[in-house]
Amino acid sequence: MVHTNHTDCKADSCGPLAQCTDEGGCICVSGYEILEKHLPEPDSYGCTSKYECENSIELCGYYSKCDNTTGSHICTCMDGFTAENSTLPPSGTNPCIDYDECLDNVCGDNGACTNNLGSYVCKCHKGFQLVPDETPPCVDINECFNSTICGPDAICTNTFGALTCACEVGYAPTDRTQDPTEINICIDVDECVEDATICGPVSNCSNSIGSHICTCFPGYREKNPEMIASIANPCTDIDECSETPGICGFQTVCTNKPGTFYCSCPDGFYPSTGLRWTVGVSFCKSLQDVLDGITPKEGQTKERAFLDYMDDDLKNNEGTVLPEATIENCFASSMEVSGVGPRARSIKVSSEGDGDTGSAVLGISDRLVSAMVEPGQNHQTKNLKSSTVDLSLETFGPGGKAKSSSLTANGNTMEINMGSLAENNNGSAAAAFLTLHGMESLLSHQYFKTENRTEMYSDVITAVLPSVNNTNLTEPVNFTVQHKKVSMNQTKLPGDGMVTCVYWEGKPEEAQGGKKTGGKTSTMRWSVDGCWVAYTTDNYTVCSCSHLSTFALIMQIGEPPPEDDFLEWLNRMCVIVGLFFFALAILTFLLCSWNPKINNTARLHLCLSLSLSHLLLLWNEKYAERELACTVMAGILHFLVVASFVWMQLEAMQLYLLVRRLTKVQVIQRDGLPRPLLYVIGYGVPFVIVGVSALVYSDGYGATEAGVCWLSQKRNFNWALTGPVITILALNCMVFCATLWSLRTTLANMKSGVSQSTDTRLIVFKIVAQFFILGCTWILGLYQTNVFFRILFIILNSQQGTFLFIVHCLLNKEVREEYMKWLTCCCCKKRKQRSVKDVLSVSEDLDKTEERTHDGKNKDG
Repeated sequence: MVHTNHTDCKADSCGPLAQCTDEGGCICVSGYEILEKHLPEPDSYGCTSKYECENSIELCGYYSKCDNTTGSHICTCMDGFTAENSTLPPSGTNPCIDYDECLDNVCGDNGACTNNLGSYVCKCHKGFQLVPDETPPCVDINECFNSTICGPDAICTNTFGALTCACEVGYAPTDRTQDPTEINICIDVDECVEDATICGPVSNCSNSIGSHICTCFPGYREKNPEMIASIANPCTDIDECSETPGICGFQTVCTNKPGTFYCSCPDGFYPSTGLRWTVGVSFCKSLQDVLDGITPKEGQTKERAFLDYMDDDLKNNEGTVLPEATIENCFASSMEVSGVGPRARSIKVSSEGDGDTGSAVLGISDRLVSAMVEPGQNHQTKNLKSSTVDLSLETFGPGGKAKSSSLTANGNTMEINMGSLAENNNGSAAAAFLTLHGMESLLSHQYFKTENRTEMYSDVITAVLPSVNNTNLTEPVNFTVQHKKVSMNQTKLPGDGMVTCVYWEGKPEEAQGGKKTGGKTSTMRWSVDGCWVAYTTDNYTVCSCSHLSTFALIMQIGEPPPEDDFLEWLNRMCVIVGLFFFALAILTFLLCSWNPKINNTARLHLCLSLSLSHLLLLWNEKYAERELACTVMAGILHFLVVASFVWMQLEAMQLYLLVRRLTKVQVIQRDGLPRPLLYVIGYGVPFVIVGVSALVYSDGYGATEAGVCWLSQKRNFNWALTGPVITILALNCMVFCATLWSLRTTLANMKSGVSQSTDTRLIVFKIVAQFFILGCTWILGLYQTNVFFRILFIILNSQQGTFLFIVHCLLNKEVREEYMKWLTCCCCKKRKQRSVKDVLSVSEDLDKTEERTHDGKNKDG
């Protein structure tokens, strides 16, 4: 060091960056020095900055960096090192030591950190790569980028540090236990095989590459048409009948069924193409038009030819399942052309029945039931109920567990062991039980040969085993058959008879060689073979039978039917006598001169209505075979009988009004109601009753099962007559009693005397006779089970004309004088004017009584 001495040492004596010492010399301040060979100058000592880092190891220590500064230096540790005492800068005494960067997780969670002296190394995990500029340096690798690592038809999805491979929809890995790869590639999946229900019910599934196609069965469509069919969007039925009105054509019946629709005809019509309906071709023809178009064989009716045509049509379509609407139409058509059932306009079958037609209908019934059986069903039940047929069908397939079954039809029951049938028929069994309305008319009880009187006591029931090869029964079948009411003309009540279980035996004729001719049946009868009564009550009978067929209950009355020829003869004779007196009364009312006070309108028209109804009833049965004439005859009889009772009611009212006036001692100008009012009531009321009845049920008029033209009992149509008759009879009885009660006071006030007593007895006699004239004796019709009452009913009700003639004509003095004039031909002599002493019927006598009573009161006054 070079020193410069000064005697007087001041702050600027040595110049900049230098200072004086106590000895008077100059030295550089700390961190500065005078370069070698430099001579101080007066104004500057020449100090320059000193380079202290030349001995950095001693100064700062190892693993450090020394940065020289003006007049000083700075020590810092190298990267990866830190001062031993981190609060002080590094130095020779505070050296730098290695820093473990791994403690700061410099590599992040996706890599492994390895510490080195002054440094570290990051090793990234699988799926990550080292990117030094990133923090943390381990960055996810996108393996899916521009790569076929998953193979074709697969979807690669990058995940954090990895990837997933999945096959596209409609594909699956070759080895489904492994994820898809370039080796384990994705292949097409047949979804229709993998999941049979993928499309939902009533649909077809078709596989395609990577997908599938769902189409609904015909007659169905997707619930949401904008989406493919599936379980969530199932196929639903199309109701063609409501969506397309008239799809079957005019005057047809459209029945919607799941997946389809059926066309059929209403009752009274039949398809033009037969059983099988062709949309756009078939149409409904009235049964009468169908019959008119049939050319029957010689000796065969058109109706029977129609039944044969239907039977052949069923044979040609054997094995075809027919819709229930068609089955119902066939039943109704077969019964209607047979002349029975609810659709028959008139009963064309005699009381003896028509077993040949009945057997043909039963054969058709068997085929119709077979056409209802759907193959392949494990268990199925069907019920068909209409105005013509009531049918129950139960079937068991090989997969179904057959058991004992109970089938019902119109309240009747059949119990059959289906399990035993199934055992003998490869696990399958089917049974049907039905009733046909009107079959009892075809298969009449008269086909049951016995000496006893018989009545059909139940519906005709039929049991069928359709599509069953082995029909042998291992145990009897039980039928619970409900009793029907028998006719009222039997002499003993049903409880006194014997109920018999019978079955129909109708076998076709056989030609030579034993082959069936297909014509009429030779054996037609009700038989008891194999059937017996197991139990019976007042309401039903249980029949047990060892075979199946058509069954019924027949009531046998224990004694032969009584001879009724006498009653028939007596009825005709009494009616003829009554008609004779009706004619005399009508001529008398029309030709005789009557007192103006007397109103004979009701009596005249009562005679006309009753005489015409009695006359038509004599010839009623002659027109039973002519349908139109019989219908008109029944309608006219209905009108005349109702009109007769209405005129009886008017006559009763006339009598009552006359008695009421008598009690008030009024002078009668003219008795009874005004003539126009009488006509309106007398013929208007019957016209309304008959008109309404014809509108409600026009088929109710015609031939009945008894072979007469009258009102049918179907749908209780006979009440169109019975109701008004009972009502009028009740009113007549009440009016008659009221008349007697009113007359009692008048008769009590009459003066005694021979002449007056005779008049009183005459009045009383005529009043009592009115009981018969007003038809009150018709009440005897409720007691026709007794022969005495039947005879009494015939005599009294056929002689209403006789009573009318006696009371209103023969007992009238003026009329008797008119008769004498006619007989003696003394018509030229003028009648003298007489006062009214004898008045026709009750009105004349009451007028005379009234005058005498009135005169007596005047005298007393």
